Amino acid sequence: MEQQSQGRIDTTVPHSARIWNYWLGGKDHYPVDQRAGDEFARVFPGIVDAARGSRHFLARTVRLLAGEAGIRQFLDIGTGLPTVDNTHELAQRVAPEARIVYVDNDPLVLAHARALLTSTPQGATAYIDADLHQPEAILRAAAETLDLSRPVGLTLQGIMGHVADDARARSLVARLVGALAPGSFLTLSDGTDVSAERRRAHERYNSSGAAPYHLRSPGQLREFFAGLELLEPGVVPVTEWRPDPEPFAPVPVTTYGGVGRKP
Repeated sequence: MEQQSQGRIDTTVPHSARIWNYWLGGKDHYPVDQRAGDEFARVFPGIVDAARGSRHFLARTVRLLAGEAGIRQFLDIGTGLPTVDNTHELAQRVAPEARIVYVDNDPLVLAHARALLTSTPQGATAYIDADLHQPEAILRAAAETLDLSRPVGLTLQGIMGHVADDARARSLVARLVGALAPGSFLTLSDGTDVSAERRRAHERYNSSGAAPYHLRSPGQLREFFAGLELLEPGVVPVTEWRPDPEPFAPVPVTTYGGVGRKP
């Protein structure tokens, strides 16, 4: 969730959402993003598998929450550029009445979201232009679409790495979760520091002019779920979190994620 000044889209500096779109095989990026993405992948080739694994993790978790857990409201913070199987599409495919609020503060994401993030007639989809560092403002705006007295599925995918300070990051997550009703869920995933190659790739990326992204250990990611009931198998590589039945073993990745329920 990185912001560009005055709503201007700068095509001269690498942009995390556009680079992510490039790794996912999308078309919403510029040559500067391709170069940054290729340089990152040269140092850490596993980033493409991590990006795609994260997307599939999102799909599995949303289907689980909308299906088995009966969640009908989702708050997706750090939306990124719309692509295939966005949160509202996944949720409303299971429950057409589901209501989804997306949050980002990036003008490029905002432009795409307003054009592409539509809803079923029975449900609702809204977009909030807001900053992760202002959780109370996010919650106030989300309450215009969601009933916060009822359970919500909160999604934080690939965003907490943009908050360098560990205590600050934990506080932001705790404030968001604390405002949600019992029976709500937190889905969170982020890159970890378990790979030396990934650490080197991020060091180079952070010096490129793009919004810095800070890796954490798997143990530090688990701390975001303090006070929550972690669903099995816990905080694990996203490709190993309840993988879909298939004839091939999950591809190893260094992005970890988990889902926790608020008691």
